[in-house]
Amino acid sequence: MSYRAKSERAFEAARQFLVGGVNSPVRAYQAVGGVPPVIASGRGCRIQDVDGNEYIDWVGSWGPLIVGHRHPDVVAALRQVIEERGVSFGAPTELETELASRVVEAVPSIERIRFVNSGTEATMSAIRLARGATGRDAILKFEGCYHGHSDGLLVEAGSGAATLGHPNSPGVPEAISALTAVLPYNDLERVREFGEQHGERIAAILVEPVAGNMGLVLPEPGYLEGLRECCDRWGSLLVFDEVMTGFRVARGGAQERWGVRPDLTVLGKIVGGGLPVAAYGGPATLMDQISPAGPIYQAGTLSGNPLGMAAGCATLDLVARPGFYEGLEETGRAFEEGLREAAASNGVPVQVNRAGAMLGLFFSKDPVKDFSRSAATDDAAFRTFFHSMLEQGVYLPPSRFETFFLSSVHGPDDIEATVRAADVAFGRCRAS
Repeated sequence: MSYRAKSERAFEAARQFLVGGVNSPVRAYQAVGGVPPVIASGRGCRIQDVDGNEYIDWVGSWGPLIVGHRHPDVVAALRQVIEERGVSFGAPTELETELASRVVEAVPSIERIRFVNSGTEATMSAIRLARGATGRDAILKFEGCYHGHSDGLLVEAGSGAATLGHPNSPGVPEAISALTAVLPYNDLERVREFGEQHGERIAAILVEPVAGNMGLVLPEPGYLEGLRECCDRWGSLLVFDEVMTGFRVARGGAQERWGVRPDLTVLGKIVGGGLPVAAYGGPATLMDQISPAGPIYQAGTLSGNPLGMAAGCATLDLVARPGFYEGLEETGRAFEEGLREAAASNGVPVQVNRAGAMLGLFFSKDPVKDFSRSAATDDAAFRTFFHSMLEQGVYLPPSRFETFFLSSVHGPDDIEATVRAADVAFGRCRAS
């Protein structure tokens, strides 16, 4: 009998009622094959499936759980809201202001903020604001950067200079996708060439300052600064999608770590402490164009709900403690070095990219700096590695295009156990 027999039965039951058995596609394990473990519980940096198998969790709900599962402070904050306040009012609460003030204090570019319920919603709203503020319609984004599933962002590159995009999902009209241009990530020269012909049409450049949806790809030196310069030259807005990097690569996000200030910032994941919360923000002069202060409309019944605000406040208080990010950096460095050494000892060529508490592992001899190079990495080796790690009790993202997320509760024992499992897994990759 399979060591995950209950998960297999539970997933089969889910497929009777949920599309593909899941509520987000990557969870279905199509990229790696097999049946996903169905999770029953989590505490700290470990999770258990319905069969009772325990795993060291390097997914962390895809990033928000920077202080781990069920941190006592977050649980206490949620319990207080449930027992003493209420979970939703659709009306102003002081908790909204409390969380907003924490974000504004931490993130360099934000003076005003609007809370929403998902990264997709936040990015969509930031683009609407950019278009309204500039009076332009076109958006420039980059291959391999994911900004949610709104129609205008489900676009792949066109030919030539990528002056027009075309849909990469049925249901997205060509007329909408044509407003989004797509260029390679980390190629500043292509951006400048594009701007010579089309810069005056661009409302915003939208970018993940550290790309986390093609594996983990770091910006080349000068790249973010160059995008800032292009926006200033074109009269466009620079929008950082910091859904992943916000409060993770530094307290002030990638804009603090790299010293480049965007016009608008999109946040998610950590800002809600693991609950469905996201936000967009920027200078008051821009944000006050959003309704009701201005004419650009955006609304949401559950936006700023007390549960999400309380979890976010508790989490941001934890990450603001002295030494928090220094500890994460130490954990990340040990994890990175351990993976490199395990791969080298088995003669398996890999690239390990890391930014703070985010890490990417690529089966490649060559550095990975953009989506085309990420797509050229060894998918079969990753699948072998992934399943070997899962069998040994290490839970990794089930796709070579996803990022590993570290938490403050991963300790030396967890690193040691993970690297020991990786040594076995790399050995299997070499053998296959």
